[in-house]
Parts: sequence; C-alpha cells; structure tokens
Amino acid sequence: MTRPDLTNDQAIAKYRSELRMVGRNQRLAGFALVILGAVAVWGGTVAGPAGPAIQYAGYAALAFGWALMLAAIFLRTRYHRRRMQEMDR
Repeated sequence: MTRPDLTNDQAIAKYRSELRMVGRNQRLAGFALVILGAVAVWGGTVAGPAGPAIQYAGYAALAFGWALMLAAIFLRTRYHRRRMQEMDR
C-alpha cells in the first residue's frame, strides 16, 4: 500500500474522501440499527403485551448497531495507520 500524497489541499481532500469510504457500509448499517433499536425501545412501552419482547429486540439492535459502528471506526483507523506507516520507513 502506498502512502497518500498530502502535498496540497486537493490531494488531502481526495484522501479524506477515500478514508470516509472505508467501513461506510458498517457505519450506515450500525446507524440504522441504533435508530431502529431506539424506536423499538421507545415503542415497546406502549405495545401492550408484546412490549417486553419488542424492548428486548430494541436493546439487541442498539447493542449490535453500536458494535458495527465501533468496528467501522476500527477498520478506518487500521486502514489509515497502514497507509501512513510507509511514511515512517
């Protein structure tokens, strides 16, 4: 993997755009699950007898969504470190 060209503003913007794409699907799926989980937890209070099951599913969606978002952050950080590692050599 070659290091990014950080000599001018246009090259920096291009690298930032590239970096934003790493883990994008995981981040978006995690965000959607967090929103869905929050709605399920909130909606479970008025769902009647099915309320506790809906709330548990909401909490599970929240947990899995945050795990996906953290995994995406980890992937992006690891990618950036690998790209910048060549600069230290």
